[in-house]
Amino acid sequence: MRHLMNPMDFSVEELNRLFDLAQDIEQHPDVYAHKCEGKKLATCFYEPSTRTRLSFETAMLNLGGSVIGFSDAASSSASKGESVSDTIRVISCFADICAMRHPKEGAPMVAASRSSIPVINAGDGGHQHPTQTLTDLLTIRALKGRLDHFTIGLCGDLKFGRTVHSLVNALARYADIHFIFISPEELRIPSYLREKLQENNLSFEEEIRLEDVLPKLDLLYMTRVQRERFFNEEDYVRLKDFYILNKEKMELAKDDMLVLHPLPRVNEISVEVDDDPRAVYFKQVQYGVYVRMALILTLLGLA
Repeated sequence: MRHLMNPMDFSVEELNRLFDLAQDIEQHPDVYAHKCEGKKLATCFYEPSTRTRLSFETAMLNLGGSVIGFSDAASSSASKGESVSDTIRVISCFADICAMRHPKEGAPMVAASRSSIPVINAGDGGHQHPTQTLTDLLTIRALKGRLDHFTIGLCGDLKFGRTVHSLVNALARYADIHFIFISPEELRIPSYLREKLQENNLSFEEEIRLEDVLPKLDLLYMTRVQRERFFNEEDYVRLKDFYILNKEKMELAKDDMLVLHPLPRVNEISVEVDDDPRAVYFKQVQYGVYVRMALILTLLGLA
């Protein structure tokens, strides 16, 4: 039995097979419409979510399975003090696979250690968000045709952004990736990530102005400044609009640069950018369904 706690749990070869499966699902949905009949997915979300929870639920329903779970810790026995360990033991009696989001780093790992069913980390605090990373990688591969030899800019909240941390770790395994980290000083990538890149002789630079680097980029990964990760409102208000990608800035970018965003967005991408063919963040959402379908099948041994 396998779990997914972070993107590094799968080798590059395994990821290639997973993405091949996801793209086959995209092209032949009818072939997979009954693969999970009789199977149940439990979505245990201790933290708010729209895309991730509904994407998992859509994925399971598209496979012919069913869904149980909760979308708020307040509506579970966690509100009575039940531990994650006890919750997953109970869920294991009801479901065949579980997707868990939790505000505490490492909570899904604790669940996996006590679970008798596969557990998928659907986001734990500011730590990891592996299925978003799988979504990002599939989007890049599907639209660029490769996962190597490009320059990617990651912009916004790089300190608390778990999607950024997961994506950097995943892309670091591919050849000739140059990272440009674009953030205010207060939201720079964590030192452990910087040190890891340096130890592995991986190419990166850190910048503050988005305009200065846009012409260099093959991919731009925008992120929001996350109110829920800040300790005080004053710092959040000061930094929340530090970057706003608009039509004028997009004129500085390459004709084939892609703009990705894990969503939700607030103000960091102007709605006027949505109609630009290089803006693919809503396509990302659809790719998220395909990759989660492929992941469910893989972890259940039905691929």
